Amino acid sequence: MGTNDTTCPGPMKATSNGVFQGENPMHYALPLLILQICVVLFLTRVLAFLLRPLRQPRVIAEIVGGILLGPSALGKSSKFLNTVFPTKSLTVLDTLANLGLLFFLFLVGLELDPKSLKRTGKKALSIALAGITLPFIFGIGTSFALRSSIADGVSKAPFLVFMGVALSITAFPVLARILAEIKLLTTDIGKIALSAAAVNDVAAWILLALAVALSGDGSSPLTSLWVFLAGCAFVLFCIFAVQPGMKWLVKRCPEGEPVKEHYVCLTLGIVLAASFVTDLIGIHALFGAFVIGVIFPKEGHFASSLVEKLEDLVSGLFLPLYFVSSGLKTDVATIQGAQSWGLLVLVIFNACFGKIVGTVVVSLYCKVPLNESLALGFLMNTKGLVELIVLNIGRDRGVLNDQVFAIMVLMAIVTTFMTTPLVLAVYKPGKSLTKGEYNNRTVEETNQSNKPLCLMFCFQSIMNIPTIVNLIEASRGTNRKENLSVYAMHLMELSERSSAILMAHKARRNGLPFWNKDKTGNSSDMVVVAFEAFQRLSRVSVRPMTAISAMATIHEDICRSAESKRTAMVILPFHKHVRLDRTWETTRNEYRLINKKVMEEAPCSVAILVDRGLGGATRVASSDFTLVITVLFFGGNDDREALAFAVRMAEHPGISLTVVRFIPSEEFKPENVKLEITEDQAGSCSGETRLTDIEAITELKEQESSRSDSDIESRIVYEDKIVKCHDEICEVMKEYSRSNLFLVGKSPEGSVASGLNVVRSDTPELGPVGNLLTSSESVSTSASVLVVQQYVASCDSPAVGVLKNTTKGVLPVEDLESP
Repeated sequence: MGTNDTTCPGPMKATSNGVFQGENPMHYALPLLILQICVVLFLTRVLAFLLRPLRQPRVIAEIVGGILLGPSALGKSSKFLNTVFPTKSLTVLDTLANLGLLFFLFLVGLELDPKSLKRTGKKALSIALAGITLPFIFGIGTSFALRSSIADGVSKAPFLVFMGVALSITAFPVLARILAEIKLLTTDIGKIALSAAAVNDVAAWILLALAVALSGDGSSPLTSLWVFLAGCAFVLFCIFAVQPGMKWLVKRCPEGEPVKEHYVCLTLGIVLAASFVTDLIGIHALFGAFVIGVIFPKEGHFASSLVEKLEDLVSGLFLPLYFVSSGLKTDVATIQGAQSWGLLVLVIFNACFGKIVGTVVVSLYCKVPLNESLALGFLMNTKGLVELIVLNIGRDRGVLNDQVFAIMVLMAIVTTFMTTPLVLAVYKPGKSLTKGEYNNRTVEETNQSNKPLCLMFCFQSIMNIPTIVNLIEASRGTNRKENLSVYAMHLMELSERSSAILMAHKARRNGLPFWNKDKTGNSSDMVVVAFEAFQRLSRVSVRPMTAISAMATIHEDICRSAESKRTAMVILPFHKHVRLDRTWETTRNEYRLINKKVMEEAPCSVAILVDRGLGGATRVASSDFTLVITVLFFGGNDDREALAFAVRMAEHPGISLTVVRFIPSEEFKPENVKLEITEDQAGSCSGETRLTDIEAITELKEQESSRSDSDIESRIVYEDKIVKCHDEICEVMKEYSRSNLFLVGKSPEGSVASGLNVVRSDTPELGPVGNLLTSSESVSTSASVLVVQQYVASCDSPAVGVLKNTTKGVLPVEDLESP
């Protein structure tokens, strides 16, 4: 019996013995795979960094990175390709990439709520159907042009369906990321786009399942029918048999307790089993994982816990491997000649024309403005990972050849890359932020106009909630509900994670509650529970909001929301918190930069709350609420704003207010004051500002005098303190160290304040007095501090300016009974 000279190379062993044993690690599966992962991660992260100024989603960098590593660029070097990506290693790479993709699609399904599809409005549903139908028709038309030229010989029916699906897809995860990046996630147009994209996504998966069923190798049409029917039976089995078991799992994971490890393993095992079944049927393993994710119960915290546990590993490590696996199959060099490049232009044109025109026409019919309709058309034209999945399945099934595959991949890159710049060119939401005049940008103006006070509290985590609740209670003043309007904005960082979809569900519309209750009325968000409990105990309605943005630009969301809600003051948390040993610990240094930018750009007054336990251990009833507040008044716009806010608080029957005014003696020596400060330093008081200060203090004295003469016990105490040096200023502050809260101006003015700016400080946003109370050893106090900066319409410096419409009068302080 003769022997064959050509033998297939044996399978790669997993690990090597090392170079000192004379072995090359590149010939073994594990070290080679590690090198491949490192190369992929490095290249994709570098590209993502380079594309960040263009505000492109990370998927663009990953697709381009995969193409660069393939035969289109670096892979042209056979030495590089045979060393880093040899043919015998691709099976291991593809298997790991598909395993990561499998779990990623489970996460995508986990973040899609089928109930939200039922609540999709007619407008979004119409836009979604138009965005699917017309591109699908154009895709079928394009397939005839391709079959007659470069795709001759492929199966007709599967090719028609694959091309239709490829052109009609909208990448839901990529779209959510783009919307968040350009700050449209919380707008009406963002809501419509996400709802339409969700419907589009589900329809695309159904059509893809049909395409896969038609692309089988069986010669009989009955084979495709059996595959499709078996797939439908699998979905029904998951809904009626698997979903009840998952609901039982969710119920055994109560809110506030960590998810047990064996429940997570059981869930992942179900995902793998479902993937095996769909692969056995002949659809694709990815469908099983996606279906399990979609039917998984969204109530409780089990779903979000699974996302947190899996997302970083899957999307950060495994998913880029799939893009490389796809890039190794993409050879741009196969697009040769005028005919091939003309077909590429035709595919891109048909993809854009069908999706954009279909969306714009229906949007205009639904009475959406032209610029918003165009923006919706460009947004719905977003492609991404799902597009690559469709193309790779089509290539693996032999429906798409190498040339068509390369054309379709380039189409996906071009259409996604053009989305952000085109949307920004046609739609600028900042132009129509507010309608009508924006008056009462300060608390002082609001008090003088006797209008309801509108405040915006920003918080970073649930740790800030008790303090915010107590400060809202203190700010509500009288018992009239319409006297105070409060917005609570949750600051959420838009990281490189792919779970922007989950955040999008929380940010349905800016200014409205960002939670969805189930049928029983229960809520899974502890923040919501806290505010709802406060609303039941008090007469103040708190409207939660959420800002989802990168840390570098989240201040824009705060300022834009403050303007759209016409707030008088934005209250921000300090970037440090107090530990149990009463020392300061930095929460995140980025929060300090956010505070600084908001103080520079806010359209209203701003305050920074330095919390030393103002929230207390428990929430008490309004009738038992007590607070001792001290205002340290030096003079100037900021000090006057702090005084106006404190007078507003003093309307609450449980608050005692002391106003301490510092007056320089004849022997006062500014050079004795040694406080660390660097910027926004206190300056001398202008004549008009000094006159306004005197008017405010005079009115306060008159109110105190009228209350002293009446039978009602006064809760406002006014004191003048004459000081001549730094030590005496500190001694006066020590007298009131047992207060619960100090209210001070950021940039005090006047003779006493003029010397508070000698050395350097790492927290200049607190101003000289705020630094004395928080970081100076000269003043020992455990009180919280609210540092206030008044909005000034036009001024040369933050400390000196002329406030518009300044009039006499302070809101009268009334002694009211507890509710």
